Amino acid sequence: MSHQKLARQILDLVGGKENVNSVFHCITRLRFKLKDESKIKTDELKNLDGVVTVMQSGGQYQVVIGNHVSEVYKEVTAIGGFSSKKSQGEAEVDEDKGNLLSRFIDLISGIFTPILGVLVAAGMIKGFNALFVALGWLTNTGGTYQILNATGDALFYFLPIILGYTAMKKFGGTPFLGIVIGAALVYPDLSTLTSGEPLYTLFAGTLFESPVFIEFLGIPVILMTYSSSVIPIILASFFAAKVERGFAKVVPSVVKTFLVPTLTLLVVVPLTFIIIGPIATWAANFVGQGTIWVYNLSPIIAGIILGAFWQIFVIFGLHWGLIPVAFNNLATQGFDPILSMIFAASFAQTGAVLGVWLKTKNQKLKTLSAPAFISGIFGVTEPAIYGITLPKKKPFIISCIAAGIGGGMIGLFGTKLHVMGGLGVFGFPSYIHPEEGMNSSFWGLVIAVLVATVLGFVLTYFFGGVNKNEAPLEKTKSKSNKSVTIDSPLKGQIVPLSEVSDKVFASEAMGKGIAVLPTEGRVVAPVSGIVTTLFKTKHAIGLTSDEGVDILIHVGIDTVQLEGEHFIAHIKQGDKVNAGDLLVEFDIEKIKEGGYEVVTPVIITNHSNFGSLEVTQVKSVDVSDHLIKVTEEKTVMVNENKLVNVRA
Repeated sequence: MSHQKLARQILDLVGGKENVNSVFHCITRLRFKLKDESKIKTDELKNLDGVVTVMQSGGQYQVVIGNHVSEVYKEVTAIGGFSSKKSQGEAEVDEDKGNLLSRFIDLISGIFTPILGVLVAAGMIKGFNALFVALGWLTNTGGTYQILNATGDALFYFLPIILGYTAMKKFGGTPFLGIVIGAALVYPDLSTLTSGEPLYTLFAGTLFESPVFIEFLGIPVILMTYSSSVIPIILASFFAAKVERGFAKVVPSVVKTFLVPTLTLLVVVPLTFIIIGPIATWAANFVGQGTIWVYNLSPIIAGIILGAFWQIFVIFGLHWGLIPVAFNNLATQGFDPILSMIFAASFAQTGAVLGVWLKTKNQKLKTLSAPAFISGIFGVTEPAIYGITLPKKKPFIISCIAAGIGGGMIGLFGTKLHVMGGLGVFGFPSYIHPEEGMNSSFWGLVIAVLVATVLGFVLTYFFGGVNKNEAPLEKTKSKSNKSVTIDSPLKGQIVPLSEVSDKVFASEAMGKGIAVLPTEGRVVAPVSGIVTTLFKTKHAIGLTSDEGVDILIHVGIDTVQLEGEHFIAHIKQGDKVNAGDLLVEFDIEKIKEGGYEVVTPVIITNHSNFGSLEVTQVKSVDVSDHLIKVTEEKTVMVNENKLVNVRA
C-alpha cells in the first residue's frame, strides 16, 4: 500500500482531519490528539495493511506504523493540512491535553513513572526486612535490621524531595527547585519545633483545629508532617512552575540565572508552609478517610470490582488514578486496602496463560506462552495480556473473573498493604503486618492468590476456547538454510524483549529481537548496509543490511522526549556503513538522571520475511558479539495432509 493511501485511510478511521487537534510522530508511531475519540474505528485501523497495532494512553491515540512512519506522517500532514512543526520528536506543546481524566492520568504517570524502579526496590527491601523479623532471622533492634530499614525507608521518608524533582519536570519548571521545596518540607529542625507549647491555636473546636508554634512575618504557620506525603509537594511544584515562568518573563537576562530561582523559592516555600501544605494535607486526610469509608461499606464488593477491572484499567492506563490514593493512604493511615485488592489479578492472568500453554497444540502459541508465564509470576503481565490472552479474548475474560473472585476474598480477609513493594511473588512481604507479622489477613491473601491462579488455569484450560480454529503442528521439514548474523551494536547486559517496559516492544508488535542494557554509551553498526532511518532526536536508528534484514536500534524508552539532548550522531540517513562503524554516542548517566530507561531494543522489523530467528543465550555482550541470527529457511508444517507455510 502506498504511503499516501495508508495516510488517507488512517485519517478517515480516526474521524477525519476535522477530528484531529494535532499529530506528531516518534520512531514508530503516529501520535494523535483527537477532539472526539468516539469517532475512532479502532478495529478497522488495526486491520489496515501497514498498521502494526494501535494504543490509547494519556489522551494520546497512537497508531504504530513501523520504520516508515515518517513517510506516512508526511502524507498525513499534507492531506490534513496540519503543521509539521511537532514532528521528528519535538516536544508536544499543544494546550489541549484531552479530557480531565486523560490529563490527570498523564500527569500522575509522568510524575511517578521515573521513580517506579527504585520505588519497587525500596518497597521490596522494607517488605523482606519485615519478613526476616517475622521469621525470627532478625530483631528490630539489631544493626542489620536498622541499616536495611534505612535503605528501604529513605525513599518513602524523603518522598517529597524526589517527587519535587519529577513533578517540576512534568510541570515544565526547573527540577532542582522542586528538590529544594521538597527538602524544606522535611527539614529536620522544623519538626522539632512542635515539641514545645504552641503560641496559640487556630480553628479551635473544628475539624481543622491546629496549634501554631511559629510565625512567618507575623503570619501563623501550621506545621504539618510532610514526610512520605504526596499531594502537598505536587501542588507546590505546580505553583512553583507557574511562579518561575512569571519571574523569567520580567527579570533581566543578566541576573536571571540566580535571581529567578531566588525569587521563586522566597515566594513558594513560605506560601507552601502557610497555605498550600496545610490545605493539601487536610485534603489528603479527607481523601484517605473517604477511601477507607467506601472500603468499609463493603470490602468484598470493592474487592470484586477492583480485582475484575484492574487489568482493563492497566490496558487503558487508568490504574494511575489509584496510585496517589494508595500513597496517600499509606502516609495518612499507615496502610492501604485499595491496591491489596488487585494483588491477585496478575496471578489470575498468569494462571490463564498456564492454561493456554498446557492446552494449545499451536507450537507458536505454546512458545510464546512459556516466557509470558514466567514473567507473569514476577508481576510483569504485558506479554501475557497483549501476546496471548487478549487476542484470544476468552482467556482474558476468564482471568478478569478469577481476579474479581480473588479480590473479593482479599476484601473478605481484610488484607492491607503496609508498604509499596515488589510485583508478583516479590509483593507478598509488602502485606506482612509490621507488628503482628504474618497474621490471618496475610494468609488470607495467600489463599486468595492461590484461588485466583487455579481458577484462571482451570477455566482457561477447559473453557478458554484454546485450540478452536487452531491448526495443530505435527511434522516439519525445512528447505534452504541461508543465515544472516546480526552483531551486538552495544556493550552491556542482555534483557529479554518481553521484559522491556514499553508494551509495543515487549509484545513483539514491532518485530522480534532482544534488548541490551548498555554499559557504554556507544552504538556501532551491527551489520554492513544502509542507514535507512535516523531520527532527528538521534535516539533511534534504522538499518537495512546488505542481505535485506531491516534492523531497528531504539536507545532507551521514551527517550524521544529528550529531543536529541545527550545524543551525538556520527552518521546521517542514507549513509553506507560497515559492521563496527560508530553510529551514535549517548550519555547514559544524563539520560538516567532525566528519568529515562536506557535499555535498548534491537528489533528485526521484517522478521516475517525469514524462516526463523534465534537470539543469543549469553547474559552479557560486547560490541560485535553475535546477537541475533536469522535464516531464510522456510519451515513446512504437515497438518491433516495439507502443507502450511509457517514463518518465525
